[in-house]
Amino acid sequence: MALSIIPLTGIPMIHEGDDLSEIIAEAAKNQGLQLLDRDILVVTQKIVSKAEGRRVKLDEVEPSSFARHIGETMEKDPRVAEAVLRETARIIGMKRRALIVETRHGHVCANAGVDFSNVEDGYITLLPVDPDASARKIREGLGQITGVKPAVIITDTWGRAWRLGQVDFAIGVAGMSPFRDYRGEQDMMGHTLHATNIAVVDELAAAAELVKGKTEGVPVVLIRGYDYPEGDGRASDLIRPLEEDLFR
Repeated sequence: MALSIIPLTGIPMIHEGDDLSEIIAEAAKNQGLQLLDRDILVVTQKIVSKAEGRRVKLDEVEPSSFARHIGETMEKDPRVAEAVLRETARIIGMKRRALIVETRHGHVCANAGVDFSNVEDGYITLLPVDPDASARKIREGLGQITGVKPAVIITDTWGRAWRLGQVDFAIGVAGMSPFRDYRGEQDMMGHTLHATNIAVVDELAAAAELVKGKTEGVPVVLIRGYDYPEGDGRASDLIRPLEEDLFR
């Protein structure tokens, strides 16, 4: 398998109301790239949040008493703590400066995805309300503009339990199954696989980050050549049910 991971350059700063499908199609065209049906577009959450108006001015956030307590005990801006609490379904852990929560989407991450990076001073961004719906909207828009509908993955950068460093994960998916399921197949020694179900959308998200970077101004990546599993999948399918979770 020959895999190409191509950064789409020239994408401008995104503002509320911008049509991401149109912007992505134009960026690909300007690079001499014709989008194909089996392509995958990996889109950074930040531009999706900006386009959808998920940007908050900190001066307009009134901290609750609990947010002020978090600010005092964890050395956090209480306005940021309040924004995190509003996006949180359940607090998983609070230790030192780490506030690990379950978001209203069901994802477990630090600070509910509330972020300062690549946004103007005095503002923060929140995760999209429904990242899977956001991915579907981009895919449908590209279909209308280009005539083809590549798979779309929306990503965010999170830390990992038990390991240092951050990795990009999929938080929204459209046009493909999030998994490559090997269960029931045989390995090279003839053993039947019982548990192997690879989260390929997370692998593709991490691969795309290698050319996106965090300071390069590349929020969209085209992946070509990966024979992804078909299906009408969602990133929400990746969330382990609470009754199967050994750590919550």
